[in-house]
Parts: sequence; structure tokens; C-alpha cells
Amino acid sequence: MQYEVLINNIIARGYLKTPGIIKAFRRVDRQDFVREENTPESYDDYPLPIGQGQTISQPSTVAFMMELLQPEEEDKILDIGAGSGWTTAILAEIVGERGLVYGTELVAELVEFGRENLSKNGVTNAEIWQADIQQLGLPAKAPFDKILVSAAADDLPPELIDQLKIGGRMVMPILDSIWKIDKISDKELKQEKYEGFAFVPLKY
Repeated sequence: MQYEVLINNIIARGYLKTPGIIKAFRRVDRQDFVREENTPESYDDYPLPIGQGQTISQPSTVAFMMELLQPEEEDKILDIGAGSGWTTAILAEIVGERGLVYGTELVAELVEFGRENLSKNGVTNAEIWQADIQQLGLPAKAPFDKILVSAAADDLPPELIDQLKIGGRMVMPILDSIWKIDKISDKELKQEKYEGFAFVPLKY
């Protein structure tokens, strides 16, 4: 019930709008993706530590980014900075059985934590990969319909644009803003900037 209160609050504040995204949020309980000691805070709208200096993002921020990304059924999606697997699981719920979600995470302990969380929640159309510090993204599985990045870069990484399909979309933090990037063609991007956010840094 507390989780429903949180979701309704995020809807009332205008962060959650799309029926399919709302449905996925309702089905993927944040409490299942936090550390045991943080369980009492699962339904508070702020980031929580998940170990190794990383966090599970603030729910309203996740909602805002999902609405910008607009994931759809059957999409193949890359989720960079998967952490505890919460965003990966939400995306997997949206894309459905004919879609695929690939999460990447640099911290080995969190890769295991995220995989365990996906498994105990019965997620079968998503997997979390150990990220390579020498290689941003997951070129072996590219191209992707959508890319979601949950850590802040200093600039737009061209290697992620290369992994995006033409017609695809990426949502990612750059410094203290969230950017929505649409790949119109190999030579043309459409970019929109939304200011006033804070994220852990993207390491690569």
C-alpha cells in the first residue's frame, strides 16, 4: 500500500503519465531492489545507498527519465548503470516477452546483487552484464532501440550514439542535466536538455 501511495504521489506531481510506464512501476516494487537495512525507506522519494558508493535512484527521477525515453513493447534496450536492477526490471516489464533489456554495471558486487534481484522477481527477458571499464555500453549486443544511462557523463559519449539505432532514443545525465537524444540519422541528432538533477558519475 505504501508503494501505491508513492506512485500516486509521483503521478500527482506530473512525473508519471504514460499508462504502460505507470503499470510497470506498479508491478516492480522498489522494496525488492534495496538493501535489507534500507527497507523502511523503500517508498521514500529519494536515492538510497546500495553499496560500493552507488545508489538506487530517486523514484520521481526514474519516472521522469522513463517518460522521456518512452520504452515500448518489443524494444531492445540498454540500461547503463543498472545498479540493483530496479530500472532494468521496470524496462523489462514494459518491453514484454518479445523485448530484451541488457543492463550493464561496473561494480562486480552490484552485478550479482542486480542479477539476484531480477531472478527473485521472475524477470526472464533481461540480464545484467559486467561492464568493461575500457568499453562504454555493450557493442556486442548493439544496435539498441533505446538507451538509458543512470550515471552522469561530462559530455555526450559518441560510442553510445554509435550503439543506437537510427530512429532510436537515448536518455542520459550530462553534468547536472538530463538529456534526451534522438538519432535522426548517422549525421543528425535531436537533443533536448532538462536541468536540475544530480547523479553519481559515469566511470569509463
